[in-house]
Amino acid sequence: MDKVLVTGASGYIALHCISELLKKGYAVKGSLRNLDREEEVRSSIKKEVADDNLEFCKLNLLSDDGWQDAMQGCDYLLHMASPFITYEPKNEDDLIRPAEEGTLRALKFAKDAGVKKVVLTSSVAAIAYGHEKSICGPSDWSDINQNIGAYTKSKTIAERAAWNFINSQEQKNMTMTTIHPGLVLGPLLSNDIDGASADIMNKLITGQFPGNPNLNFTIVDVRDVALLHVKAISSDESNGKRCLTTSKDYLHMSKLSSILREGGYKKAPSKNIPNFIVKFLALFSSEMKGVARNLDRKYEVDISETISLFNWKPIEIKKTILDMAASVQNILENK
Repeated sequence: MDKVLVTGASGYIALHCISELLKKGYAVKGSLRNLDREEEVRSSIKKEVADDNLEFCKLNLLSDDGWQDAMQGCDYLLHMASPFITYEPKNEDDLIRPAEEGTLRALKFAKDAGVKKVVLTSSVAAIAYGHEKSICGPSDWSDINQNIGAYTKSKTIAERAAWNFINSQEQKNMTMTTIHPGLVLGPLLSNDIDGASADIMNKLITGQFPGNPNLNFTIVDVRDVALLHVKAISSDESNGKRCLTTSKDYLHMSKLSSILREGGYKKAPSKNIPNFIVKFLALFSSEMKGVARNLDRKYEVDISETISLFNWKPIEIKKTILDMAASVQNILENK
C-alpha cells in the first residue's frame, strides 16, 4: 500500500484530499501543528470513509523537528500547508516566510527520504496577478514586483522556489506537479467555518455583506481539487506540469450572490458596491485593501491541458455554490 504524507491535514482542501486518498486505497500520514486536533480531523474524515489507514505526525513549516521521521516510509508528498488569510498582514514576511521556507523544508526532507513525487498546492494567485493578461495559462506567473498583496506574493515565491529545487536536482529522481485552484467552494467535511472560503459563504448567506464589490472569481469545486491532487500522484504525464484547476470563465460576485438567492438564501446581497466606496474603506481596513487591489480584474483561464491530462469534467459551478451554502447552513444550525 503506497503511503502519502499530506501536510496541513486539518485544512479545508486537505480533508477532501485525505478522504479521496483513502478511498483510492492509499495509506495516509497527515501532519498537524497541534496533535490535539487529531480526533477532530478523524471525525471529519469518517463522514466519508474509514480512517483505518490514517495516521498523524506533528510538523511546523518553520522547524526541522519531526520532518525526517515523518517522511520515512512515504512514497508521495502532498504539500498543502501554507498560511492563508484574507486581510493584509502588517509584515508580508509573516506569510511569505512560512510559505517559502516550509515548501523548501518539505521538498528537502522528501528528497532525502526517497519520496518519488510531490504534488504541491499552488494557486491561480501565482499565475494571474500583477499583469493585465486576459487569458492566463500554465506558463504565466504573477509579477511579485507589482502591488499584488502578501498572500499572492507568498504563493508565487513559494512555487518558484519549489520549481528551482526540483530543476536543480543532480539526480532527477523526484518529480513534481503543481495544482492551481481558483476560489475553492463546495461542501465542508469539518465544522470549521473560520477558513477563508467558508467565511465568505457564511457572510453571504447570513447577510453580513452589505453588497457585492466588483470582484470576479474563477471557481472550482473542492471535490474536483481533491480528485486532481490524487490523480496527479499516479500520472506520469503530469510530471513537471502546472495544472490550472478552476473554471475557464470568471464569475462576478453579483452572479454568485444571485445563484444563492435563487437557491433560497435570500440574505445574499442584491446590490453592488461602487468602487470608490471600497477604496475608501480600504484606507481603514486591512481586509478591504485586498478587495480594493483586485477590483475589476477580469481574466479567463486556459484549462485545456488539465482537462486533457486528467480527463477532467468539472462539477457545475451552481452545484458547487449551493452545496457549500447548504453545508455552511447546516453547521450554523447545529452549533
